[in-house]
Amino acid sequence: MCGIVGLFLKDKSMEPQLGALLSEMLVLLTDRGPDSAGIAIYGAGDPGHSKITIQSAHPERDFASLAKELGDRLGTKVSLIAKSTHAVVEVPTARVDEARAAILELRPDARIMGVGEVIEIYKEVGLPDSVVKRFDLARMSGTHGIGHTRMATESAVTTMGAHPFSTGPDECLVHNGSLSNHNNVRRELKRDGMTFETENDTEVAAAYISNKMAHGQNLGQALESSLTDLDGFFTFVVGTKNGFGVVRDPIACKPAVMAETDRYVAFGSEYRALANLPGIEDAKVWEPEPAKVYFWEH
Repeated sequence: MCGIVGLFLKDKSMEPQLGALLSEMLVLLTDRGPDSAGIAIYGAGDPGHSKITIQSAHPERDFASLAKELGDRLGTKVSLIAKSTHAVVEVPTARVDEARAAILELRPDARIMGVGEVIEIYKEVGLPDSVVKRFDLARMSGTHGIGHTRMATESAVTTMGAHPFSTGPDECLVHNGSLSNHNNVRRELKRDGMTFETENDTEVAAAYISNKMAHGQNLGQALESSLTDLDGFFTFVVGTKNGFGVVRDPIACKPAVMAETDRYVAFGSEYRALANLPGIEDAKVWEPEPAKVYFWEH
């Protein structure tokens, strides 16, 4: 019984409010998942540069001189902004793969949460309110974002097991439900070059979407394919650099509600997550249909 939220802004004047709105939405679903929580924010990017979000159980040790060491290794300027157990490292996009490998070599205990031109991912064990405050998420701005509060049923309660899962550039996914064929799908994706950090079925779903998009499908097409290839009960909310998508399995036993105005599109596992959004009283509100893909792009 996890909780999912998502917010895709059409009105640029709302972008400074994204973190605050999304954080409140997530906190309102706290009782759906007490184990861990996380949020992905799609914010501003620096042309020609990419962000690598990393996590460490020992941030004072691992973050202190990392920017200099990484810069020396790459021979280029590297910036680092730390927030509690997470840090966002910014490097030239052309060097991002090299930088990612170097980070794991220089800091073998660190974990990479996500990579992309605009995405930042913050997730930890704990209640949504503590995660929101730890990373000062309410002060973040952006164009869209997704969040998740988790009640673990089939895998360990760890930071790496928390959602969102990111398996491709500027891509991430949150999930309510469970997949019955994730082991078979994981094996197929590994044969196609995908790598995995956990045994979580949601990471398989994220990798599946990333793999489909890497092979030329857009977000809507990838979500459509998931209805054929992934078995189980699921509601997915997915973010890409420019897009936001939702799909429920054909049985659709996991709760979901959406709202749309001329200023935003919002998703919540329950309506209470949407109840305080500006203009919600005039929004089109509906339950997404089973086996139907919804997606929006800037």
